[in-house]
Amino acid sequence: MPKTAFIYTERMASYDLGPEHPLRPERLRLAYELASEYGLFGGDSQLVEPEPAEEADILSFHDPAYVQAVKELGEGKEISAPWRFGFGYGDNPPFIGMYEASMLYTGASLTAADLVMSGRAQRAFNISGGLHHAKAAMASGFCTFNDPAIAINRLRRMYDRIAYIDIDAHHGDGVQEAFYETGRVLTISIHETGEYLFPGTGYVHEIGEGEGRGYSVNIPLSPSTTDDVYAWAFLEIVPPLISAYDPQVIVAQLGADSHFQDPLAHLLLTSEGFIKAVKTIVGFGKPLVALGGGGYNVSVTPRLWTLAYAEMMERELPDAIPERFARAHNIQHLRDDIKPEPALSSYQIKAARRYAEQTVRDLKGLIFPIHGLGTSSS
Repeated sequence: MPKTAFIYTERMASYDLGPEHPLRPERLRLAYELASEYGLFGGDSQLVEPEPAEEADILSFHDPAYVQAVKELGEGKEISAPWRFGFGYGDNPPFIGMYEASMLYTGASLTAADLVMSGRAQRAFNISGGLHHAKAAMASGFCTFNDPAIAINRLRRMYDRIAYIDIDAHHGDGVQEAFYETGRVLTISIHETGEYLFPGTGYVHEIGEGEGRGYSVNIPLSPSTTDDVYAWAFLEIVPPLISAYDPQVIVAQLGADSHFQDPLAHLLLTSEGFIKAVKTIVGFGKPLVALGGGGYNVSVTPRLWTLAYAEMMERELPDAIPERFARAHNIQHLRDDIKPEPALSSYQIKAARRYAEQTVRDLKGLIFPIHGLGTSSS
């Protein structure tokens, strides 16, 4: 079994945007508890408690004035025009302890990166991370500090070629922006098109600039995209690019909001479709730093992340949820035992496939030649 690490502490629940907010911290606790009930910790699988990030780590990506604003708002202070920094009612309400909570989830991603860099783990998973929308000087989309970008900056101390693969339903705009002008980081995001979903970016033509031209890759998909179409588009684009780029390490954002029961997006993946993407990423055989991300159905997200960690361990889990967890949370199956509802019309199915086919054609025309790849379908 490969050496793996699961990064967790109960203190991760302190990143709490309020009782009405869709980002619910209990999803982290439930994912940890479910993985624990399956016996996934022990032997070559380490359960690791993170340390908070240092301010110097945060400043590797974020502007000092923004970091100071996070500190002051987290202390309950009033600042002038907090909306300049993306804070207010809605997506990013400030809360007491916000700075410390954000330092902790970012530190957890740095812990995962350090474990992989040191060889103490081949694959490490920080379920509290993956907050990929934050910009250098602005909070965005529930994200205060951009831990994927900060972890990648840590990895750049050792590695010259890093691939970032983002399977969250929402475009990983903050990470793309961070590395838009470098070829040392290949960012790939497969997501619901910005025509329908926040943050309204992630189109095929966003391919990077300067030395980064061809190293930002977006695979936008239509609402109502199901497992088969998603898997086809993913496999047409991602494995060829990873093979050509040959990264030394992969950072994967494993947002669970592409699931058909997620309330904030419109993709229709099942647990099977989600784990097929994870299996492909793990199968690249590279050192792996995995991060959580979206996932707003607290009955679904813990199941998908438990499946993902088991995949990193190369371990097959029984479908029947361990009895104590099943009884406490009324969840009986690890994998989906129902299919997306309502049933799709033939028009919706064909439209989603046409959209994916156009995306793949356009990407192969724009991106593949830069990497010395042909444009034919596999």
